[in-house]
Amino acid sequence: MLAFCVACLCLSSVPAQGKAESQAAAPFKVVAFYSGTFDAAHIDFVKEANQWFPTAAAQNNFTYTSTNNWNNLNASYLAQFQVVLFLDDLPQTASQKAAFQTYMQNGGAWFGFHVSAFNTDPNTWSWYHNTFLGTGAFKSNTWGPTTAVLKVEDRTHPSTVNLPDKFTSAVSEWYAWNNDLRNNANIKILASVDPSSFPLGSDPNQQWRSGYYPIMWTNKNYKMIYANFGHNAMNYETNTRTSSTFASATQNKFLIDSLVWLGGGTSTPPVDPGPISPTAWYGVVNKGNAKCVDARAAASANGTAIQQYTCNSSLAQQFQFQPTSGGYVRANVRLNPAQAIDVTNVSAADNAGLQLWSYSGGNNQQWQPVDEGGGYYHFVNRNSGKCLNVPGASAADSVQLSQFTCNGTGGQSFRLTPA
Repeated sequence: MLAFCVACLCLSSVPAQGKAESQAAAPFKVVAFYSGTFDAAHIDFVKEANQWFPTAAAQNNFTYTSTNNWNNLNASYLAQFQVVLFLDDLPQTASQKAAFQTYMQNGGAWFGFHVSAFNTDPNTWSWYHNTFLGTGAFKSNTWGPTTAVLKVEDRTHPSTVNLPDKFTSAVSEWYAWNNDLRNNANIKILASVDPSSFPLGSDPNQQWRSGYYPIMWTNKNYKMIYANFGHNAMNYETNTRTSSTFASATQNKFLIDSLVWLGGGTSTPPVDPGPISPTAWYGVVNKGNAKCVDARAAASANGTAIQQYTCNSSLAQQFQFQPTSGGYVRANVRLNPAQAIDVTNVSAADNAGLQLWSYSGGNNQQWQPVDEGGGYYHFVNRNSGKCLNVPGASAADSVQLSQFTCNGTGGQSFRLTPA
């Protein structure tokens, strides 16, 4: 009888526990508003977004709904959603504007892209352009669409905590504004154009050659984020896409972490993969720019340059760290494990380039991985005592990596990610 009662108690507790876990895991709801009627590049971004976000939603515990009916900007409809996106437009009627303003002032959350901030007269909706976004009027743009190296200005915000110091964006057209957001105490700039991007734009008459340009920011008084990307490069003659707004894995991480924060969750830091396994293969990702160590042109012959390149999970970006002696390892490339990362000409000088070369036990082919925590390491060459290094902390693809005096910067810090 006692056993029967205990069993009943245990069974009665299961539904309650299951219900609590279900409630804890309930997805938050996102709705995206779009028009899809102006500029082929904006229309194409909407099409791409409405394909990418449902997949991202399934992987990150939120639901995604999209609508081109802006009259759905009303209290009863918005009450169903935790996060609102504006993909390519903004409210136009007085009732739409009022409903959105009320939604945000009552604790709603919003993410806006690119043209959702565009205006030539901010007084047509002063709360939105001057108070909420802080931009004032549109001032200028770059052309043609291109990537930009972005400098992350605040890595403590939930949307940027997992970003490197700098990263290369996906292709976009970029906007500038009449107001200097640095002078607005309510605005926290999350990322801006790094000076290494200049000149930005291919048209000499529409280039940025210097200056300060915020790209992502938030208003401290609202749960919101604006990002100045969302314009695909296009072949306008054939109306075909020639770039993707979702081509940058780092930028995509910002998008997901932003939505998780806006939806009421918390961003999860990358998991430490633990001690280096001598039999595992790893991607080697730079902390400063999120680019991967790579064998140029997927070659493995002696003399192949070791460079950085956008991470793509190819065999040219997978390395194995096999112990030699005294805490040092050889770094073999998966394309041909007999080939190891080597300092050219057994040099001990700063800026000596790295290459692949048949492993022969040379000290210039051995590296000491120094654990920095969180899965990050710097690698010290046995011959020179210098560190594996990104020259000039560049964020560009195809830059040959080198050795340089160890300095503790992000350009010498690399995260190992199991392949």
